[in-house]
Amino acid sequence: MIKTMNINKLFLHVVQACLLLTLPSFVACSHIDENDRLIEVKTDDQQPAPVPDDPSTPTPTSTVKNVLLEDFTGQRCNNCPTGTEVIEQLQEAYPDRLVAVGIHGGPLGFKGSATVKGLATEVGDEYYNHWNLEYQPVGLINRGEATNYVNWVGEVMKEMKQTSVVKMEVEAILNADKIDITVKEEGYDSYNGMLQVWLLEDGIVAMQTMPDGTNNREYIHNHVLRTPVNGTWGESFSINKDEKKNQHLTQAVDADWDASKLSIVAFVYSGTGVEQVVKAVVK
Repeated sequence: MIKTMNINKLFLHVVQACLLLTLPSFVACSHIDENDRLIEVKTDDQQPAPVPDDPSTPTPTSTVKNVLLEDFTGQRCNNCPTGTEVIEQLQEAYPDRLVAVGIHGGPLGFKGSATVKGLATEVGDEYYNHWNLEYQPVGLINRGEATNYVNWVGEVMKEMKQTSVVKMEVEAILNADKIDITVKEEGYDSYNGMLQVWLLEDGIVAMQTMPDGTNNREYIHNHVLRTPVNGTWGESFSINKDEKKNQHLTQAVDADWDASKLSIVAFVYSGTGVEQVVKAVVK
């Protein structure tokens, strides 16, 4: 059962953040309408299963759609910790359906120095520039329009109500110094797009500029994008109705990563947005 989010607590965070907000004047806080509040959404497990032996039982035409939130963030971004709090609240409400990815790069990203660890990457810069983003933190929710974090709750909830024609699973197993990854898809209808696989790391202790302007050197960064597994933009993907597919990929483990805190995110997308996304911890 999906837990109901404490909207009052989240709204307090948003109001506090707006007092500190240094973004362009077009960004404004607003009260979260009742229609945008977190609601209970049934998962696959709660839906009645079809009886395959009964020819009168219709086969499913869609499945539950998960939500990908790409958080374009930076260690020099003083509003980014507040955006992270919004993500944490959403993850608490939707632990199995919201997949957040922290993409470090852009003008407030930090690639590190001789004494301070940096998390920004070249691919993070490429994504930031590709989407023509103008400030941080900013999010892409299922690859929709760039959205300020004060509006993430409402946009995530809209996507939670959608369905998908692709069902996905991902499994990742650590084998010595490499990760063996299996991605599985099932088509409820035909779909053409791209398959993207990313590697993330949790629990990274590194510097972060805080809302009060101070630098916290013991800040814990989670769901940090470390590297794409199958190229910056993934690989071509298509599936037909009732078809099942598997892909097998391998990712080397960098010496700077903590292998016990890695996870894999896999999603399919096209020009209309993300169709489905799944995540699995590396075992």
